[in-house]
Amino acid sequence: MVPDVSTGSDTRGLIVYLFGPGRRDEHTDPHIVAAWDMAGAPDPGRDPTATYTHLAKRLDHHVDLRTRELGGKKPPQHVWHCPVHTAPSDRYLTDAEWAEVARRIVHATGIAPEGDEKACRWIAVRHADDHIHIMATTVRADGRRPRTHRDGQRAQAECRKIEAEFGLRRLKSGDLTAPRTPTGAERAKAERQGQTVTARHWLREQAYAVAAAVHNEADYFTVLQSLGIKVKTRLGPETGDVIGYSLAAPGDTNAAGEPVWYGGSKLAPDLSINRLRERLPDQKVADHPRYVADPVDPWHHTTTAIHAARTVLDSGDDAAAQGHLAAFGDALYNIASATTGPHRAELRAAAMAFNRARRSATRADHQAATALRKAAKELAYASTEPGGLAIALLFATVHLARAAAKWHEQRGHEQQAAAAEEAFRHLQAGYQQAATPVLADLAHRAPRAATARRYEQDIRAALPDHADRILADPTWTALTTTLAQAETAGHNPRRLLAEVGAQRELDSAERPAEVLNWRITAQPNRRTQAARSRGPISGTSAMSATPYPPATPVATRPEERSRHR
Repeated sequence: MVPDVSTGSDTRGLIVYLFGPGRRDEHTDPHIVAAWDMAGAPDPGRDPTATYTHLAKRLDHHVDLRTRELGGKKPPQHVWHCPVHTAPSDRYLTDAEWAEVARRIVHATGIAPEGDEKACRWIAVRHADDHIHIMATTVRADGRRPRTHRDGQRAQAECRKIEAEFGLRRLKSGDLTAPRTPTGAERAKAERQGQTVTARHWLREQAYAVAAAVHNEADYFTVLQSLGIKVKTRLGPETGDVIGYSLAAPGDTNAAGEPVWYGGSKLAPDLSINRLRERLPDQKVADHPRYVADPVDPWHHTTTAIHAARTVLDSGDDAAAQGHLAAFGDALYNIASATTGPHRAELRAAAMAFNRARRSATRADHQAATALRKAAKELAYASTEPGGLAIALLFATVHLARAAAKWHEQRGHEQQAAAAEEAFRHLQAGYQQAATPVLADLAHRAPRAATARRYEQDIRAALPDHADRILADPTWTALTTTLAQAETAGHNPRRLLAEVGAQRELDSAERPAEVLNWRITAQPNRRTQAARSRGPISGTSAMSATPYPPATPVATRPEERSRHR
């Protein structure tokens, strides 16, 4: 059950909407199911000749009294509005049940506490099976305003109780860190324009993707503008520094043809200018990575940083852990951007799902996650996708997403835990799509039997407690190919197995050979490292390399530069 509290100033306009046909003739049998005084609340019903004036006057009676006391100045935003929806899977509620819901919500929010004869006047209108609209004028009979502080949160809390008592779908409790949901008007507008998402949702995703890839505040605004997004900044009166900003989607205008602006903090709490600055230090262009000695370095760095993040989640330092979850959210956008193939859609879905898990009421220590964030930004500039190493990175993200869900669950962050679980499912699906053919190919190219027997001996010597499970794993044959490749790259197989086996415990791994396979794949090439340490080889300086191309976050792909398909 979802309540959505808002305020306005047009009593009659809202009444016309509630009792009218709706924007697409979707309203059926509009009628009042509860009110401050059922005898004194005239019900216009479905009367096409109704002007609604009588009901509007009855609701506004005390507002008018207060207006005269204030010398003709009406209180601002004096109309309180709260639609309450049930889930599609919920049972049908009777008018009597909806009436009880309405009375409990106006009581919980302070609009009309039970037994308060001077409370605000209100009505609850039903014009569909799955929801009601509660409307009130927020001036009491004694001329005072109601105590509605944190009314949205209180309405949510009451709905959680109602769900349990009425046998409805139980939603997750929030902590006021969720982004604002699109309004009904925004959803209707998107539907009329043939869009699959609202302008608010689209802007939020573009902002997250761009923030994940750029290095400073100036680049953030520049890249957004390159996508056709309008940017409006608010400057401080004394310093002239940017103290806020708003975005408008291409072609999204109001009735007057003006852009519809959304403030950064209204898109998501961590997209406010202050929260962005915590993650985007004002680095100079010269400090940005432009050259790389090896194109696979960003993939190695990101994989290593994600493994380190799992350790931080187990450390007990909640601020550092929250900082790493925020950085992981950025990394997911850049991994999706740098990845090709059909599994890219699952990775993008994972990045969007994880947005709710990247923040909580725990204040994040972003400095603690500098390594992960820096590695993720390097990945946004990567020009190649190095096969098995990219899949090893995906494997690491699957396990970090699952660890994030567990971390949030242990701290009672219900919505974040659910979001991390959703991201985990998308990442797991993407990993399976990418890894299955690669593991099959590795198994097909297995070394000869004598070499495999030697690796079996290495397994029993390096990891005796896990050897039987590893050798029984269906991916053991693929692991022998990976061990052969690692040996060719300069690694000692037995020593390497001991090293990767000690990175994290293997007891909980369903397929320990698969775990070892991707841990080994993520190891740097020893021969390449040795060559680098010797300096220039074959006439090529170790400092010379291929420059990174311009950043291409998910949001900047050419085919995604407009919401309008």
